[in-house]
Parts: sequence; structure tokens; C-alpha cells
Amino acid sequence: MRLTTKGRFAVTAMVDLTQRGGKGPVTLAAISERQQISLSYLEQLFAKLRKNNVVASVRGPGGGYCLARPASKISIADIVVAVDEPLDATNCDRQGNCKDGKPCSTHDLWFGLSERIYEYLQQVNLQQLADGELGKKDEGSPIHMTRGAVPARAAV
Repeated sequence: MRLTTKGRFAVTAMVDLTQRGGKGPVTLAAISERQQISLSYLEQLFAKLRKNNVVASVRGPGGGYCLARPASKISIADIVVAVDEPLDATNCDRQGNCKDGKPCSTHDLWFGLSERIYEYLQQVNLQQLADGELGKKDEGSPIHMTRGAVPARAAV
């Protein structure tokens, strides 16, 4: 399973909005320019984010988008799910009918992975990401990652 550009771009755009939205609505054109994401693609993503109450739109001169609730109350999972990004590592859409209508021999493995990814993204909020807090070692973090290394479980 790999997070597609839809999920990645949505999270990137939301971090940009969080970092610059304190002074009022932010235009998609400004996000597009800063993040090098197509304006038409951002429009599609933000329509879904608005529909799912993640962002709010402000019309008229000086309009744009702002967060619909505090960044600390928006999880990364909220964003990814809002833009219809599947968080599913199974081949059966979690139905358990992978092989001849029954779960395949590795179904539980992939189902469990999907659950862990969702749980992790649910634990991370937009404010933490915008503030750059994820790269810091924290005793409360469930997994510590080093680029190129195998993840190590945090001591509990």
C-alpha cells in the first residue's frame, strides 16, 4: 500500500493553510504557487475537504479557505479520509473475500497493517505537523523512525 498523491497533496496543502491561515483566509492560488500543486487539483481536494468539514470557504474579495476547526482537532487521518484516499493494504477492501470468497492466508496481516496506519494517522494532528513536532524524539511516540532504518518499538 502506498499513499497516493491525492493524500500527500491534501496533507501538504493543509499544512500550508495551517501555517499561513492565522491572518485570514488563504487562496488556493497561493497554496498552489508555494507548494507547486496544480490549482485545479487543489480545487478538487478542497471541495472534498469542505464537504467533510475540514476546511471552510470564505467568498468574495479577500476570500479563500480557513480551517473549519482548530488544527489540533484535525487528525491527518481526517484529511486523508476526507479526500477519499484508501487506507487499506488488503486486496479485498477489508471484506475478507480475498480468495474464493474467503480470507486469503495473509488477510489478517494486511488488515492489521491497515489498522495500524489509520491509528497512527489518527494520533497525529495537523498542528503537530505544521509545528514540525513529528521529527523530534518523544517518549509518547508509538514508533521512532530514522531514515533508512527499520522502525523500533518505543519502550513502554
